[in-house]
Amino acid sequence: MLTDTTLREAFSHFPQGVVLLAAEIDGSPHALIVSTFTAGVSLDPPLVSVAVQHSSQTWPLLRHRPRLGVSLLGRGQAAIARQLASPDRHTRFAGLDVAVDPEGAITLRNVPASMTTSLHGEMPAGDHDLALLEVHSIDSVPGAEAMVFHRSMFRGLEDQDLNG
Repeated sequence: MLTDTTLREAFSHFPQGVVLLAAEIDGSPHALIVSTFTAGVSLDPPLVSVAVQHSSQTWPLLRHRPRLGVSLLGRGQAAIARQLASPDRHTRFAGLDVAVDPEGAITLRNVPASMTTSLHGEMPAGDHDLALLEVHSIDSVPGAEAMVFHRSMFRGLEDQDLNG
């Protein structure tokens, strides 16, 4: 039988990157932690995608910003992910090293990859909105390891060759 529980359990087998989607609005940081992120949707134009729940109170604010920062969280940054997902939006960024570009995109420093984006397109997808984001700038740290959300937990990737 297909239920929310069976879907969540089955989907939990697919590891997903954990990203911060953030922008400054009227001098205050606004952010979402997103685990439904796809890199490399398109190379021309450069596009990534995120899926955001319809119930999000932050996405309606972020979607209209000229630039959005996307930061891929890395191994050992689970505490940062939990802090940024906190319901207390006034303390989410406390003590974190961030960069804010001239158009308000917020990215975290010391993460495996970060980029500035803008909303390229959006469509409803069930109980989520699927947003395509056009990448305007990108930075990555060679050799840095991402954190993934897998089986309802934040995890690091194990460096093991499974081809042999």
